[in-house]
Amino acid sequence: MLDIKQIRENPQLIQEKLKNRGDNYDIQPIVDLNQRQRQLETTRSQLQARSNEIGKLVGQKIKSGVNAQDTEIQDLRKEGNSLKAQLSELEPQEKEIKAEIEQILLALPNLPSESTPIGHNEEDNVEVRRWGDQYLPQNQNIIPHWEIGEKLGFLNFERAVKVAQSRFVALIGAGATLERALIQFMLNTQVAAGYVEVVPPFLVNTESMTATGQLPKFAEESFKCADDDLWLTPTAEVPLTNLYRDEILSTEDLPIYHCAYSPCFRREAGSYGRDMRGLIRLHQFNKVELVKLVSPETSFDELEKLLKDAESILQALQLPYRVIELCTGDLGFSATKTYDIEVWLPSSGKYREISSCSNCGDFQARRGNIRFKEAGKKGTQFVHTLNGSGLAVGRTMAAILENYQQPDGTLHVPQVLQPYLGGKEILEV
Repeated sequence: MLDIKQIRENPQLIQEKLKNRGDNYDIQPIVDLNQRQRQLETTRSQLQARSNEIGKLVGQKIKSGVNAQDTEIQDLRKEGNSLKAQLSELEPQEKEIKAEIEQILLALPNLPSESTPIGHNEEDNVEVRRWGDQYLPQNQNIIPHWEIGEKLGFLNFERAVKVAQSRFVALIGAGATLERALIQFMLNTQVAAGYVEVVPPFLVNTESMTATGQLPKFAEESFKCADDDLWLTPTAEVPLTNLYRDEILSTEDLPIYHCAYSPCFRREAGSYGRDMRGLIRLHQFNKVELVKLVSPETSFDELEKLLKDAESILQALQLPYRVIELCTGDLGFSATKTYDIEVWLPSSGKYREISSCSNCGDFQARRGNIRFKEAGKKGTQFVHTLNGSGLAVGRTMAAILENYQQPDGTLHVPQVLQPYLGGKEILEV
């Protein structure tokens, strides 16, 4: 959530930063509403002060011996009753305006950071670096991951459709084992890097979804339980960040690093027609998530570290990838700065997103009221929150199926995963 004070004091700057995101956000209505709210607050404060003054005067006069039925006291009480009536009318007006402001604020995205490249869409994103050209597969007849996955008996889309619907997959035999090995390897790696593992709830409430920015904007892309105020988590970012909602932390608590495995559920509304086959765009997928809560002074350094932690998984698996810095027009709703990691999929000859690492600044902390207090200082500050996939497991599986497939149709197991599969080097039918 944006800072209303910042909007009030620098409306032109905020408007320009929002314009760089590529959407037509108009902040004038919220500026006007805030001005009206402040006028009402001033009026209410003045009326309340006079009401308190009248109450004090009546008490003093009665105490000094003036008859309670005296005209002077009756006039004061009459004025006091009038003030109370006016106050009772102002209160609902203030509440209504406050609620309207909040709804507008909830719909506004985060502001791009000063270092975020200005651009309109993904075509304007900036490539930062590439890694792993030496690991590009030599096999010239690489088939798509879903084809080799089905041939090896690892992936079964047809039976998953029977159980659920399209855009689901059943992992079978060595496919299930490989997925589980990837999850365990990712968690072990991040715990060794200093993250504290969490097994969070996989159902989250509306307040949690709102705090991290999934609601109200992305309601249509999320799955909601019909009879409860619960949603299937779209990413472990939601429960991990909300563990600290409405809390005041101390400086000593920071930084907080968490990692978690969770199944993730997304409708992918508006994405039909893209990646209709394979593991790239499913309604249900597994992911290991990295989340940080840090002080504002260190958040951009922490983003660079988080990015390297996510990259370390691909480096250990020897999967070629590149890092992209997103431009203003391609930023996610809650992010102020984002790096995408894209893994190489040789069957299509393209890099495809496998992780998105973002600094959200104080945007989510304001929505979730997550603050910290420095010892010896008055007041509190909002923490900065960061998140990133470390990694999307299904997309990692797709990359392994394509980059490690052998000319004879078998699959070579990445060396770091072999201990998780009983030492097996080759997987076959």
